[in-house]
Amino acid sequence: MKEDPKHIRISEYNYPLPDERIAKFPLSVRDQSKLLVYRHGEISEDRFTSLPSHLPAESLMIFNNTKVIQARLHFRKETGALIEVFCLEPIEPNDYVLNFQQTEHAAWLCMIGNLKKWKEGTLKREMAVKGQPVTLTATRGECHGTSHWVDFRWNNPEITFADILEVFGELPIPPYLNRETRESDKETYQTVYSKIKGSVAAPTAGLHFTPRVLDALQEKGIELEELTLHVGAGTFKPVKSEEIEGHEMHTEYISVSRSTIKKLIAHNGKAIAVGTTSVRTLESLYHIGVTLLKNPDATEEELHVQQWQPYETAEETANITSTTALQAIRDYLSRHGMETLHTSTQIIIAPGYDYKIVSAMVTNFHQPQSTLLLLVSAFVKGNWQRIYDFALSHDFRFLSYGDSSLLIP
Repeated sequence: MKEDPKHIRISEYNYPLPDERIAKFPLSVRDQSKLLVYRHGEISEDRFTSLPSHLPAESLMIFNNTKVIQARLHFRKETGALIEVFCLEPIEPNDYVLNFQQTEHAAWLCMIGNLKKWKEGTLKREMAVKGQPVTLTATRGECHGTSHWVDFRWNNPEITFADILEVFGELPIPPYLNRETRESDKETYQTVYSKIKGSVAAPTAGLHFTPRVLDALQEKGIELEELTLHVGAGTFKPVKSEEIEGHEMHTEYISVSRSTIKKLIAHNGKAIAVGTTSVRTLESLYHIGVTLLKNPDATEEELHVQQWQPYETAEETANITSTTALQAIRDYLSRHGMETLHTSTQIIIAPGYDYKIVSAMVTNFHQPQSTLLLLVSAFVKGNWQRIYDFALSHDFRFLSYGDSSLLIP
C-alpha cells in the first residue's frame, strides 16, 4: 500500500538555498544554460544546446505556449498611497480571449497590495494608449478568499483590455527575485514560442529553448506539440500546512487541441513534457479521460480535475491505459464537434502519484518546500535530494532564470 500523500510532511522537502544561488537575471544567450541529466539514477552535466542528443528520436515533446501578461497595475491615491492591483483571472467575461477583447469595461479577480489603504472609492490613472489619452479606473468589489473582484473601466471604446494591460501593466516577475521588473524582462521572461495570453508567471523550463534548439529537435525526428495552461499566482503560494492535506491547490485553466490528443495517441499515450505546467496538463488529461469513460456526457465543469482525484480513483484506474483515456477525450471532442478541450485542473502531484503520460521532463530547479518539488520527487521516485545536491555542488543556478534539468526516471 502506497503512502497516503495527504500525510506527506512538507518539512521533508527542504534544502538550503543560499540567495546567491538564485539567478536574478537570465544568461545573455538562453540555450547556454547548464543542463543536469538524470537518467535511470545516473546524474551528469551538459549544456542545454545538447538536449536533443539525450532524447530518443521519434519521441513527442510537449510545450506550454502560454504568454505572460503585464498583470500588475499600479495606482496612486490622492493621499499619495501606492496601490498595486494584480490581475489573477478574468471574471466578466470569464474567458481570457473574450476578456482581452473587451472595450470600456472588464472585471478580474485580483490580489491587492496595500489593501488597508484602499477602503473605498475609485482608483484612477491616466496614460496615452495608441497615441490617445485614456483614463483607467478601478473599483473594488467583493472579497473572494485572499482576492477581490475589481471592475476596470476606461473611456475609449476603441481600446481593448489587452491594450490597457500592454500600456498600464507591468510584467510580474517572481517575488523571490527581489528586484523591480526591467524592460529586458518583457522579452527574457517569455518563451520564444509563447502565443496565448493569460499567465501571471512564465513556464520557466521553456525559457532555455531557442529556434536553433527547436530546429535540432525536429532534425532528430522529435515531434513538437503545444498545449496551453495559464499559470496562476498560486504557483508561488508556499505550503504553510505541516502536511500537504492542508494545502489547497489553485485552479489553472487548460486548453488542448484535438490534433495534440491525436499525436499523443499515436505515441502510445507517452510524451516528454517541457515544464511542470505541461506535466500537470498532460497528467490531468489522463484523469479527464477516466471521467469521460465513466460519464461520456460530462459537462466542462465535471471534467475539472480535483486536487486529490488521482489518488481517490487509483484502484479503479489501475487497468486503464493512457491511450484508452486519451481516446475517450478524442471521441468526446468528435461527438461535440469541438477542436479544443477547454477545462481546468487543481491536480497535486506528490509522492504516491502514478505518472500515466509523462515519460521524461525538462524542468528548472524549484523552491524548497514547494508543490513543484513534490511533483519532481514523485517522478524520480524520491531521488530529488541526490539531484539537488549535485546541482548545488556543481554551481547550477536556481529558480525561474536558473539552469535546467532533464529527468528520465
